Amino acid sequence: MNKSPNWRPVFIVSDGTAITAETLAHSVLTQFPDLVYEQQRIPFIDSEEKARETARRINAVQLESGVRPLVFSTFVDPAISRAFLQAADGFQIELFRSFVGPLEQELSMKSVHTVGATHKIHDEERYKKRIAAIDYTLTHDDGQTNRGLDQAEVILVGVSRSGKTPTSLYLAMQFGIKVANYPLIPEDFERGELPEGLRGLRHKLFGLSITPERLSEIRNERRPNSFYASVENCRDECRQAEDLMVRNGVSWLNSTSKSIEEIAATIINTLHIETNPA
Repeated sequence: MNKSPNWRPVFIVSDGTAITAETLAHSVLTQFPDLVYEQQRIPFIDSEEKARETARRINAVQLESGVRPLVFSTFVDPAISRAFLQAADGFQIELFRSFVGPLEQELSMKSVHTVGATHKIHDEERYKKRIAAIDYTLTHDDGQTNRGLDQAEVILVGVSRSGKTPTSLYLAMQFGIKVANYPLIPEDFERGELPEGLRGLRHKLFGLSITPERLSEIRNERRPNSFYASVENCRDECRQAEDLMVRNGVSWLNSTSKSIEEIAATIINTLHIETNPA
């Protein structure tokens, strides 16, 4: 294999969904910006035989590439964990073992060792709030309607394709926040004012911008070689949108190099929204 010297294969393995392991692994790996890696997520390894078969897959990659894989795992069942750790090569990071054992000692109690406990519904009202927020956010995506905007906790504004929809859905799904998002269009720039339906809701507004070059790339995927996607038009729209937000006292950030988690945290902090993960 002809790979970068900083390349590593990464495996995320779990007896559940592997979502927790993936989240923790990404948080760690972002601290190494020069690392180049290819990731495989392998969920529902819920038997010793599956564990050994997964280990064989990982070992085959190491043998073929000549590179030691990074292996992040979360196993609740100790027998499955042992079978996997004994059979798999690579640099092993067993995430639950790192935290649960020391906590058991500190708390003088045993953990329940239940697969999927992270993703169970512990609070039915909070779950219902999240579902309502997702429904609201989908209904109010991309300025589809002005009805019920007063119910929004956040209203995202910005040029088309600047990241409003994925940010809106993340806030709804993760925190149960009702989010509307509204595109700023050339007619708004010509008037020099926010859309009429938003003018009384400035305390709920937050803006997203993006570099013109990145915006052009994204728009070209949707409408190749169009004026809409041209760098010149993207540059003009971004400049006018940012000017409009500044004049109207709307807090905003450039989303180009920020993760969706970072964008969401900034919005929550700026608008002083009290949250609990939904």
